[in-house]
Amino acid sequence: MTEDLNPHHVARRQFDLATPFIGDLDGWRGMAEWLFQPEQILSVTLPVEMDDGYVHIFHGYRVIHNTVRGPGKGGIRFHPSIDADEVKALATWMTWKCALVDIPFGGAKGGVNCDATTLSKNEKRRITRRFIAALGDNIGPHTDIPAPDMYTDAQTMVWIYDTYHMMHPGQNNLPVVTGKPLDLGGIPGRSTATARGVYFVANHFIEIGAMPSLNSLDGVRVAIQGFGNAGRNAARIFRDAGAAVVAVSDSRGGVHDPKGLDVARVEAHKDETGTVVGALDNGKLTPGELLEVECDILIPAALQNQITAENAGRIQARLIVEAANGPTTPLADEILADRDIKVLPDILANAGGVVVSYFEWIQNLQNEQWEEHQVDELLAKKMRRATEAVVTERRTLCDNLDEYRIRWEERVPNAPKLPTPSYRTAATAVAVGRTRATAESRGVWP
Repeated sequence: MTEDLNPHHVARRQFDLATPFIGDLDGWRGMAEWLFQPEQILSVTLPVEMDDGYVHIFHGYRVIHNTVRGPGKGGIRFHPSIDADEVKALATWMTWKCALVDIPFGGAKGGVNCDATTLSKNEKRRITRRFIAALGDNIGPHTDIPAPDMYTDAQTMVWIYDTYHMMHPGQNNLPVVTGKPLDLGGIPGRSTATARGVYFVANHFIEIGAMPSLNSLDGVRVAIQGFGNAGRNAARIFRDAGAAVVAVSDSRGGVHDPKGLDVARVEAHKDETGTVVGALDNGKLTPGELLEVECDILIPAALQNQITAENAGRIQARLIVEAANGPTTPLADEILADRDIKVLPDILANAGGVVVSYFEWIQNLQNEQWEEHQVDELLAKKMRRATEAVVTERRTLCDNLDEYRIRWEERVPNAPKLPTPSYRTAATAVAVGRTRATAESRGVWP
């Protein structure tokens, strides 16, 4: 089956599936298009002198999707796949993510098209500084606040802060970027926030009875695709909660043990060799094969478009918790729904990172230092509330599905019958509904 894997088109499809459940979006002066279209798209050309003396041209992007609920917020990634459509999609998902966990930010995202694995530290520093200089006043503590993403980290955030501070001396510039080291305005728990958020969502989903086949995480088999920041920390957190991590993978391959991996041993092997491959004498997997491992919970924590129409029929998990952005395509969502495999979507499951970034931003604005127990308690509260909101919304939508179908058929004659809403549709409906309410309250300026 041929699929459209363009991430911005995927984001549009997810939005369109949710709009019938949000009221008369199209009937209020083009509200739907206003909420979906990005506010600002920046494309910059970055000449950077490499270690060999040659000047190489890189292309950078920064998109602010929607700021009706607050300034832009979103990561910066360094990856060869980066283009305008990918960044637009990621910024869109960030808007819904911030609204869903109810923090006062809008969505933004940025990145540079490069292969960070081939760059020296100095080359990466020069690219970062050139990128931030090119963005200029398009970022700022009250306009657009970057954060780490794929192949960027706390050190990258230091370079961002320092570059911006050199351009804006004499101000409190710490809130311009989050994910910084602790000794430069960072906050305890930021490095594990995404993984911890994934855990809080999955655990609470089970606690409130939304997964009748599971009573707790104790003994639950977990498979994790991706062993970067989110995946590696998730492996450790789920193991400590009593789960059996049966498989993990990175970009080179994976390892599998149905009885449960020794996570510490896998981590040590990754540190020594740069990959999890070879951590066991047998049980080797390709990254794609990991997705099809028999397990209770599958956590895709790598790139987008990993679970597609091609492999969704072979997924053996009972619950998918998306630590990555956009790992599941719309057609795959349909197949998984038909097979009664539940999916907790990215805009809910991986929102822990932006929640703790929000805490760091507050800490910096108020010149405070927070304790880790404060961060953990507040993060848990935010993620549990968001999980409950999504579960409740889906239940309401399903209970009133016939009414929604009748109303939709009256508005859109000959339209396909509305499918039973998924947790992704419910989450998007909550998020878009909140964004719409704020937009309507503020009105259209001037």
